[in-house]
Amino acid sequence: MSSKTGINRTTLYRRRKLLDSSFRLITATSALTVLLILLLILTAILHKSLPALTLSIVLKTPGRGYYLGQEGGILNAIVGSLQVALGATMLALLLALPAVVFLHSYLRSKSYLAEAIRFVMDLLWGIPSIVYGAFGFMLMMALGLRASLLAGIITVALVELPILSRAMDETMKLVPQELKEATLGLGANRFQTTTRVVLRQAFPGLVTAVLIALGRGIGDAAAVLFTAGYTDRITTSLLQPVATLPLAIFFQLNSPFPEVQQRAYAAAAILTLLVLLISFISRRLSRRLSQHKVH
Repeated sequence: MSSKTGINRTTLYRRRKLLDSSFRLITATSALTVLLILLLILTAILHKSLPALTLSIVLKTPGRGYYLGQEGGILNAIVGSLQVALGATMLALLLALPAVVFLHSYLRSKSYLAEAIRFVMDLLWGIPSIVYGAFGFMLMMALGLRASLLAGIITVALVELPILSRAMDETMKLVPQELKEATLGLGANRFQTTTRVVLRQAFPGLVTAVLIALGRGIGDAAAVLFTAGYTDRITTSLLQPVATLPLAIFFQLNSPFPEVQQRAYAAAAILTLLVLLISFISRRLSRRLSQHKVH
């Protein structure tokens, strides 16, 4: 009887070990596949863009004959992308933060209204950005606006709003309920508890959420296709058209000239590096702020 029990335990141990090894192999393969996809994308874009990836393309705006393969750069699109993304992120933050504060400070976490608001946020997140672009175009027509930096900012802000709201919502959920109750028990009101305790505790996660939304906004093409327009100059007014890197890629890839197509890949490389830089800053800043909060 004891020998059979020993054999069964040995068999069970071998099966568990085999299952653990198989699971480790699958997860390692998946992680390496994700890393390989990123490396393939970066390698392909950099390989295509190297002939055109010069200092002048970053420091100059399109000159005469630029779309025929002559001199110029994409400084207008780089600056325009930053203008649209930064403006949209600030606008989305102004709308999302009060909504999330209301959700956590003035509603019960499992109340019907709170769940309905989160459901709407999820629905808004799932709407394709091209639909937001079409809505932004309809809004422009209704308000009598032309394609401009302002219209692009408003439309991209609509794209970022659910992303920012849900990310901040999940971050604020991590603040312990006991901490809120203790602060209220000491005589603080809900506003003081939110601003001095909850937001302070959630600050690293909120910064990460803002940077994630910024990365999404800077790379979105469909939302600005109908609303931002395009210009070869650096935009200096909210009511002027603005160039963006995604649209620069789109327009230049359709060119029959190989030199212009190479510049499209150079724009793609710059856009990818900007998004990677934002992601890197997000992780580093979040980690540093979290360590500072602990100490």
